[in-house]
Amino acid sequence: MNKTRILKRSLLAAAVIASTSQAHAAGFQLNAQSATGIGRAFAGDAVIADNASSMARNPATMALFDKTSLSLGFEAIITDISVKDTTAFGQPLPSADYDDIGGTSIAPNIHLIVPVNDRFAWGINAYSNFGTSTDFSGSEFWDQNGGGAPYGGETDIMSLNLGLSGSYRLNEQWSFGAGLDIIYGKGTIRRGVPAGGMPAGDLVNVEDADGWGVGFNLGTVYELNENNRFGLSYRYSPEITAKDDNSQEITIPLPDMAEFSGYHRITDTAFAVHYSVQWIGWSAFDKIEMENLNQGLVPGSYESAYEWQDGWHFAIGGTWYLNDSVTLRTGYMHDTSAQDELTSISVPDSDRNWISAGATYHFSDDSNMDFGITYLIGGDEEVSEGYVTGTTRADAILVGLQYSHSF
Repeated sequence: MNKTRILKRSLLAAAVIASTSQAHAAGFQLNAQSATGIGRAFAGDAVIADNASSMARNPATMALFDKTSLSLGFEAIITDISVKDTTAFGQPLPSADYDDIGGTSIAPNIHLIVPVNDRFAWGINAYSNFGTSTDFSGSEFWDQNGGGAPYGGETDIMSLNLGLSGSYRLNEQWSFGAGLDIIYGKGTIRRGVPAGGMPAGDLVNVEDADGWGVGFNLGTVYELNENNRFGLSYRYSPEITAKDDNSQEITIPLPDMAEFSGYHRITDTAFAVHYSVQWIGWSAFDKIEMENLNQGLVPGSYESAYEWQDGWHFAIGGTWYLNDSVTLRTGYMHDTSAQDELTSISVPDSDRNWISAGATYHFSDDSNMDFGITYLIGGDEEVSEGYVTGTTRADAILVGLQYSHSF
């Protein structure tokens, strides 16, 4: 088989993983802004504004705060990724089935909102929108020199979003916000050349590559009254060019996102319903650009098509304000697969369903702790990449813990 063609297909799969993230949302988007959001499947997160983490979904929500507010926490992502029914060149390979590809990742977050007066507020935050850890190295077939080496290997990617935002309250109904996103990405990607027919070795060996990009976000909130409000936000995501010490380079376009949310507390009750619809512009992956990869084995520049489709999240949730000390919440989300006709063994994707629950314990009016947990259910997907086919599945458990304080 043509070595350059294998290289380009393998780099393509690697680059798409690098551009995206953890196997806990379709399209591999990482939802790691808050434990509160995990507990309600992020339903209503662009408008609820129950702690400072809301600025990550909509900067206009900062106008709803009348005190300096701090939230800090983390999310643990425990993934269960498998491939089965594997074939190579049309021949079944039961020994290549593998169910230990996923792992556990930790994503911290911090958010600070500072009201200046009754109209202006500013805020800063740090969190992750993208990140992954998949490792096929425990399988002889998928490891560096096995038959599936160009499509397995190891991927360890993280990203950090540093944000600075401001908001302005126009009147009692309308508020607006905008923010700047500085995005740092870092990762290691390894793929191999199968033994036999060509020299075995590294096909891709990008170690600790990193790079920066600049994006922005906009948002608005409309308050019908104190119990009913709507939020709309848009996030522009840049291209990220990651480069390692050997001048190996991958340029990846990240998806833009837009979200509409609503929040409605039923009058004279302790119950509220909230919902979100989010669009994720995965069709930005019309091509992936690669430069000077493979340390001279096949030098040059490459452009590869990867025809993803735009994704959608549909979420609905409920919150129960039991008393002054305890708040309970739950939620459900359905998100659609980003992969379309082109599929990948090493980038398992499918439509997914979230089942979420969470709680807040209020130590006082100004201090509370949030806990959230989600069980994310993927589906079996038949995929084909090069001469390998199989059925992939990616499930996950998300657990979040967060402390919030107002000053």
